[in-house]
Amino acid sequence: MHLHTLLPALLLLPFLACGPAAAQDAGYLGVTICGECHTREVDLWRNSFHDRAMKEPTAQSVLGDFKDTEFTAHGVTSRFFKRDGRFFVRTDGPDGTLKDYPIRYTFGWYPLQQYLIAFPGGRLQSLGLAWDSRPKDQGGQRWFHLYPNEKMDHKNPLHWTAPDQTWNYQCADCHSTDLKKGYDAEHNVYDTRFAEINVACEACHGPGARHVDWARAAASAKASGTTPTTPADPGFGLPVDLKDRDGGAFQIDPATGKPARTVPRTTHTQTETCARCHSRRGRIWDTLTPGEALHQGFRLALLEPALYFPDGQIKDEDYEHGSFIQSRMYRQGVVCSDCHEPHSLKLKAEGNAVCVRCHQAPRYDDPSHHHHTQGGTGAGCVACHMPKHHYMVVDPRFDHSLRVPRPDLSAELGTPNACTDCHQDKDAAWAAAAVAGWFPDPARRGPHFGAALHAADSGAANAPALLLALAGDTKEPAIARATALERLHDRPGRPSPDALLTVTRLLADPDPLVRAAAVRYLDLTDLRTRTEQAWPLLSDPARTVRLEAARVLAPVMTQGIGGKLLEELTAALEEYVVSATVNADRPESNLNLGLIALAAGEPEVAERAYRQALTLDQRFIPAHANLADLYRGQGREGEAATQLEAGLVVDPQSADLHHALGLSKVRAKRLDAALPELLRAVELAPANTRYAYVYAVALDGAGRTQEAVAVLATAVGRDAANTQLLIALVQFNTKLGQRDAASAWLDKLAAAAPGDPAVEQLRGSLK
Repeated sequence: MHLHTLLPALLLLPFLACGPAAAQDAGYLGVTICGECHTREVDLWRNSFHDRAMKEPTAQSVLGDFKDTEFTAHGVTSRFFKRDGRFFVRTDGPDGTLKDYPIRYTFGWYPLQQYLIAFPGGRLQSLGLAWDSRPKDQGGQRWFHLYPNEKMDHKNPLHWTAPDQTWNYQCADCHSTDLKKGYDAEHNVYDTRFAEINVACEACHGPGARHVDWARAAASAKASGTTPTTPADPGFGLPVDLKDRDGGAFQIDPATGKPARTVPRTTHTQTETCARCHSRRGRIWDTLTPGEALHQGFRLALLEPALYFPDGQIKDEDYEHGSFIQSRMYRQGVVCSDCHEPHSLKLKAEGNAVCVRCHQAPRYDDPSHHHHTQGGTGAGCVACHMPKHHYMVVDPRFDHSLRVPRPDLSAELGTPNACTDCHQDKDAAWAAAAVAGWFPDPARRGPHFGAALHAADSGAANAPALLLALAGDTKEPAIARATALERLHDRPGRPSPDALLTVTRLLADPDPLVRAAAVRYLDLTDLRTRTEQAWPLLSDPARTVRLEAARVLAPVMTQGIGGKLLEELTAALEEYVVSATVNADRPESNLNLGLIALAAGEPEVAERAYRQALTLDQRFIPAHANLADLYRGQGREGEAATQLEAGLVVDPQSADLHHALGLSKVRAKRLDAALPELLRAVELAPANTRYAYVYAVALDGAGRTQEAVAVLATAVGRDAANTQLLIALVQFNTKLGQRDAASAWLDKLAAAAPGDPAVEQLRGSLK
């Protein structure tokens, strides 16, 4: 494996020229051709959200008020106006000064419309000021700022001119058809192309050339009186077959009174076609095959604390797929088009009527079920089962997990519930009592996977056991099980024997989300265990799993392997590098390239990758930290400290950099200078108990052991099952002669880590 030659070559791949692609070369013909036969579908699609996803700015497409209108936000007064028939905004640019910018494209339509502005290097930037396109009586027809609560200026990473607002990376591939980002890493420019500017027919069905060839040949044969040839594939030449061809339908099961599909669905093609855009995900492959499984081209975000509540309800802008795959509907075979007309995107019926297409109206659309006034807001199915949250200030998104309201979980897990979302003058206990009165069967309030995730997030002593049980429970949603493995991975301490047994079994789980998380967990183990367990996953059918296997096995490259083993691992690492370069315009991807290069024994390549990350964004703190760590590993301690200090100039509030700089000063035997840095890290990130542990060890080294005990005790209050903290508390209290306290902490350690030999060793030392 020669990453030092592979990486630069991949970063200099040739790209297409800027602008709309020569789409017919790839078989994309455009909506006009499709409309020659499919007039009804195109008519439904016309003026839909997909049609209006992105447009050239015209009097018809621009909804905002550009009649010399001013709007002030964050101390900046912007002006929207027209000149020579073109639309402009005068606002603060990348250096903070006001400048006139022409609008290049409209972006979206309702309930808000954004505007894209062209910058040098092929970039399009998304303006932070948007137009509220709702009716005036709903608060619309106004300009507003997308980040009203941020302290916003041109230095903020969320400022409209910053990389995080670059259309080419953040938005483009979901708003246009067959988009090719075309990033040139050598010159740091984009030559972005698309087959069609908006989300048209072939965005979902794939390129239509073969289908059109068949249709025209069939029409010609019919006209000449001959028999047309029928394609072998059921999609009649289309790469993606989105039709139901199994004859199944939802009918009421007489035994349960609930809808069930007469034929189980065996494919997720339709759902995952929608999920390419309607999910919180990261792209991992540049060339996508229409209709292939989601895990071949994208990495789906799990139920991370910043994105979802512990019970899986949406928190951040998560879109629909991550929620939907948690639902019983998904497990029963419901797909997007069961509720949504796929071309207009509208619901197939208004209000509750869309639900009673499958669910019995007398049973569900009735006060005996919903316990609200018939026809009122509370009687709506979505009010209880799909509570909405607003993103981008005015955009309501419905939670597609279609969950039963659980106000009883709110007090336990700190999660929202549909009841008190509406009845804001009441608390969760009131709502829980009401629901229990309506539905007394305790099975309706049974165990929930959110308890395990909440236990992990709150540092509960029983978190590891709960997470393991969730990860292995095949009745739970795969996204929740994979998340349990992630939480388990992120806990400090050595993997337990029980965890390794469970992970070994889950490496063969049917769901790629679970397999990928299980492989990732193996990076906590020794190299022999990794090799034995992860090697077969290098040939897993799911790309997300193969990439994780390559990552955890990269250190094997330093062990002098050869022959077939070297060939297999080299091919896997090449796939990993290609995957990372899909987003070579992002510092995160360059960081990943550096990490894999370092693990594979290529520190020079790693250094170049880290430096490239900082070239793209000097504010990217992980690159500063990892570059400094690389220098430390090479004995270049002075350069490491200099790199950390440079990062703190950019972000003086970085706990990671303060912690790393403190460790650097410890290694330089400057303990007095190290302690303030380590303390600052604890102050900035009190939830990071690793920082507390290191600070406590440093305090002990400075002869301030009693202070160290206090720091550790506070940290254990945040993470009661952290064996590292508990062991230190036993040792430090013993050192201070506080045997009763040491014994008490040892008992807590024994409860948190049953069977751990360290417990008996410490008990023996106490005696």
